[in-house]
Amino acid sequence: MSNQIKSILKTHTKNIERNKEITLRKNLNADALFHTMRNGFANIKDDRPGNVEHCLTDALMSGFAMFSLKDPSLLAFDDRRSAGSHNLMSIYGMRSIPSDTSMREILDIVDPNDLRPLFKDAFRPLQRGKALEQMVFMDDCYLLNLDGTGYFSSKKLHSDACMKKVSSKTGEITYYLQTVGAAIVHPDHKVVIPLCPEMITKQDGATKNDCERNAVKRLLKKFRQDHPHLKVIANEDALSSNAPHIADLEEHGFHYILGVKEGDHKFLFQFVDQAVENGEVIELTIADEKNDDITHAFRVVYNVPLNKSNQDLLVTFVEYWEHNAKTNKVQRFSWITDLDITEENVYRFMRGARARWKIENETFNTLKNQGYHFGHNYGLGKKHLSEIFVLLMMLAFLIDQIMQLCCPLFNAAWKKWKTKRSFWEKVRSKFHDFYIENMEDLYRSLLEHKQVQLPK
Repeated sequence: MSNQIKSILKTHTKNIERNKEITLRKNLNADALFHTMRNGFANIKDDRPGNVEHCLTDALMSGFAMFSLKDPSLLAFDDRRSAGSHNLMSIYGMRSIPSDTSMREILDIVDPNDLRPLFKDAFRPLQRGKALEQMVFMDDCYLLNLDGTGYFSSKKLHSDACMKKVSSKTGEITYYLQTVGAAIVHPDHKVVIPLCPEMITKQDGATKNDCERNAVKRLLKKFRQDHPHLKVIANEDALSSNAPHIADLEEHGFHYILGVKEGDHKFLFQFVDQAVENGEVIELTIADEKNDDITHAFRVVYNVPLNKSNQDLLVTFVEYWEHNAKTNKVQRFSWITDLDITEENVYRFMRGARARWKIENETFNTLKNQGYHFGHNYGLGKKHLSEIFVLLMMLAFLIDQIMQLCCPLFNAAWKKWKTKRSFWEKVRSKFHDFYIENMEDLYRSLLEHKQVQLPK
């Protein structure tokens, strides 16, 4: 036996031993969470009359599996169904797998509200296992980023749920769908924990378009119903810095960090300028711990009226500059908040406030550009199909993020294959080439596998 082959066998043996040392948490592993999803789907009533070929649970689980495996289309998943149904049944617990046409027909009539409890079902083990505690930001609160995004637009295709925009010049109609996303984030963690989104769609019986403002209002109410005791800080952009929205946040027990812009809040900034002249501000400068070229400067003003019409609504104003002496570049940000900001915590506050981009980058961009195909039209249907697909996609994303936060086996397999793209390619390859009983076996096989160039 050659030395190269001996080396390969030795490395393989070490991989097997390391693999055996990785243990899984009982309720925070892929197989347990897939089982949770299936149980949740089974609790949704199937109102179709008579005998049906595919039960609702299997149709929902098929949609979830499509996003879990990062298949780019229903057609690609349909090919998987034909070529490798055993693994879908063993891992995802399906008894039968509907075709793409059947899946669309079945899912179109599902009430989107029936899927909301599954987000809580997946969230609960995080809390009970105390895995969520590492995401606490400040004042024992979690940082909850909120933002809207579009996921469908067409000048031809549309459904009753689509909103429409009419060109003032040509009269041409554009049909579109949007959603408000919510995710728990932390400035020190790349992981985000997405919660149930709220769709911005034409509401039943409505003649006017829905809007992000109304969708956020619905989201806040539903969030508090789902999580009555969870302490959170809403982190939003400058469009949210208005009195009605702040009243909604306070009604539902949210703290808040809201961006403000001088052009939109002239009265507020004039008040701050006057406070500066009167010496009624806290100003401090902090050197960056990692980069000697960067300096952080802060200005904090307490009891600032939000605007001229709401002078009784007092907020804390925080202004921040980041100066890079090497490039002479200055970045400036301003926020209002109801948090108690001090010289001791203002730097941490800033890092959380600037983490607002995570809802766009780590959530929406990941969903659109890293395998989930958010924005691909899986079908509008006649009732709720597009919304159901978005919710199933978000559930798959939630499970993946929980794995990234809590599962050492998932992270070891991901690390071995360097990138998420390579990792998911290997997962799909295993599905295609082998019979597999559960995700644990699949992840462990990815750890033990090593591609080598054998001698000729």
